[in-house]
Amino acid sequence: MAAAEPAARKRRPKGHFAAAAGRAKRPRGGGRQLEAGMRGILITCNMNERKCVGEAYSLLGEYGDLLYGPEQFSDHEERLSGSEREEDEDDVEAALKKEVGQIRASTEQKLRRFQSVESGANNVVFIRTRGIEPENLVHHILKDMHATKKKKTRVILRMLPISGTCKAFMEDMKKYTETFFEPWFKVPNKGTFQIVYKARNNSHVSREEVIKELAGIVGSLNPENKVDLNNPQYTIVVEIIKNVCCLSVVRDYVLFRKYNLQEVVKSSKEDAQQNPSSLTEDQNLKVVKPETEEEEEKSSKEVKQENKNQGEIEAEPKGNDVLTV
Repeated sequence: MAAAEPAARKRRPKGHFAAAAGRAKRPRGGGRQLEAGMRGILITCNMNERKCVGEAYSLLGEYGDLLYGPEQFSDHEERLSGSEREEDEDDVEAALKKEVGQIRASTEQKLRRFQSVESGANNVVFIRTRGIEPENLVHHILKDMHATKKKKTRVILRMLPISGTCKAFMEDMKKYTETFFEPWFKVPNKGTFQIVYKARNNSHVSREEVIKELAGIVGSLNPENKVDLNNPQYTIVVEIIKNVCCLSVVRDYVLFRKYNLQEVVKSSKEDAQQNPSSLTEDQNLKVVKPETEEEEEKSSKEVKQENKNQGEIEAEPKGNDVLTV
């Protein structure tokens, strides 16, 4: 009996180790991760993802409230009258239903306007959005920062709206973009465009093939759509992370320094030559010289130096190359 007791204490339920493994593999963000079908905002940062998420919530919350008003949450418990609550307490079955309803209500409240999810790549944060247009919100933020030259973030580098996502396989991307591009490029709509491409943790997709196929789809929607690498009316953003392809069509990509929050607040001669576009404005006529990769890396170094001066040494990210057709 004495020998059997230690053996009994070592025995574990069948699901014990499986459950522990599941907890260990659970991604950051409470089990939420980037997947096809999501919309949101993709943010690159300078080796401090936690602080980046905090800055993103603060900045997006500020402008989100201005554009869409404060978030509203339903409180199911307050809808119950006093008599209904008394009846629930007297009825065990009703009390159980009440508790289940409260749990569901609590879950609904957690589906916030802005919610961080696991992106699947280092130095990249993805904020899922609900009930807003990511491209309009981000454009508004950059337009305001460009006008005021007021710096509002320290570790956030680029902020890219993601209007749609699909699986990162060529056939899926072609099928998805045939419809996704219509609001901007299908007759009678037209415009000049460029394609910027970035892939992270993905080796099965060819950059050249993606750019060629997507450019062909844009051309098939309206033959008058033309490529412009200097100052396009629209920039098609393609960000691939693992097996998810993130897409958006943005304006003022050159003027807003590739949507770089560190660079857009800097003054330059080119800023006086061009004004940000709006939903109703035509394409800007003046040409602004595109920002080079060296300038983009310089902004990252400046962020690093600023953090170092304030006692927060950040590691410099790898070159964030943006490629065009």
